[in-house]
Amino acid sequence: MPMIDSFLQELEMEVPATRRLLERLPEDKLGWKPHEKAYSLGQLALHVATVPGNVAQMAKQDLMEAPSFQQPAAETRGQLLDALTQSVATAKQTLGGMDDATLNSMWKFIRDGNTVMEMPRAAVLRMIMLNHWYHHRGQLSTYLRSLGVAVPSVYGPTADENPFM
Repeated sequence: MPMIDSFLQELEMEVPATRRLLERLPEDKLGWKPHEKAYSLGQLALHVATVPGNVAQMAKQDLMEAPSFQQPAAETRGQLLDALTQSVATAKQTLGGMDDATLNSMWKFIRDGNTVMEMPRAAVLRMIMLNHWYHHRGQLSTYLRSLGVAVPSVYGPTADENPFM
């Protein structure tokens, strides 16, 4: 089995849990922040929705300069769900063309001419696309809990939902 297939299978398996989280976001709270230094709910949710496609596009390049941008915020739940659908489609299309040699080739992330990270593209997909995605999805769950929104099951029961009963 080509290496990319395992990444694509995992991506596909994780989309429903991400979608369930995004579907529960209260639109009237998208500007809410748990702390002044934190992303707003709308910013974090849009980041979660767009990670797969953005990181897949990054991994396609040999060299990535650290971007300097402000994280935009979503204005509606529909915008988030559409962004997730588009992001996953972009990731699948971009990654589908990567063979094992490409995944084993090196990728570099730089800032101001200095190397911040250098690793095989497969590690970029594991660490920055998938693990990074799960990290922020977990943050999103805590935002929901703080707002009193029922947290959906991701890998098992939550205080609000038990998929095994």
